[in-house]
Amino acid sequence: MHDQFDVSLEDSDLLGEVELTTNLIIAASESEEHLSEIEIDEILGVPEPRDAI
Repeated sequence: MHDQFDVSLEDSDLLGEVELTTNLIIAASESEEHLSEIEIDEILGVPEPRDAI
């Protein structure tokens, strides 16, 4: 018999955010100093700003 309440839920956006947060926590705990904005951007995969035209 199928249980209608036995549902597997997966939120790919939430999983991605959890992964990014986890990566930041690990990097911060391994660093002896505060992470710079550039380091944080690298961890989060933020692209480098383009030069102004």
